[in-house]
Amino acid sequence: MDKTICIFGASSVWGAWDYEKSGWANRLRLFLDSENYDIFTYTLGVSGDTTNELLKRFDIEAEARQPTLIIFSIGDNDSIYVKSQNKQMVSPQQFEKNLQKLIDKAKKFTDVIIFIGCKKVDEPKTTPIPWATDYHYTNQNLSLYNQKIKDISNKNKIHYLEISDLIKNEDFEDGLHLNSKGHQKLFLKIKDFLLDKKLL
Repeated sequence: MDKTICIFGASSVWGAWDYEKSGWANRLRLFLDSENYDIFTYTLGVSGDTTNELLKRFDIEAEARQPTLIIFSIGDNDSIYVKSQNKQMVSPQQFEKNLQKLIDKAKKFTDVIIFIGCKKVDEPKTTPIPWATDYHYTNQNLSLYNQKIKDISNKNKIHYLEISDLIKNEDFEDGLHLNSKGHQKLFLKIKDFLLDKKLL
């Protein structure tokens, strides 16, 4: 049976601000191709997506591709503090429910599921973000949502990859989105994880 990797997420997954190789997910595809792995790799990131939006599109995208391995990189946008509403974009409670729904849906296709945790941001540049000043990304909220991802991954006995200390301020283009250097660091971390766990 052919192996197929589906990588679901938001702007980081589709490769925002990586002018060299179009993001960590595409770097992973290029690596697998260059090493002659017989694996189809699909990058399924949509800018701004939260778990709410991902749930709406997951079934049809997974059904069309029949993944044997699913990687989720989602949660940063869920954690946004919306100042005018005095609450997060997706509440911690709803986020946890959404994660479980995504896991349940993913298990219809494969038992090989990986969640990548939330990164930290360069807070002076993200509180607020200049292009949407009602939105604030804070490391406190990101840490909370990261813990939710870790806990539910452990509960469901699926793979979890911690990256909260991997990305530094110099790895950002704008305090939030990774630059090419940041995408390369994340690609190497994920590639090594996949190889170490013998998931390829």
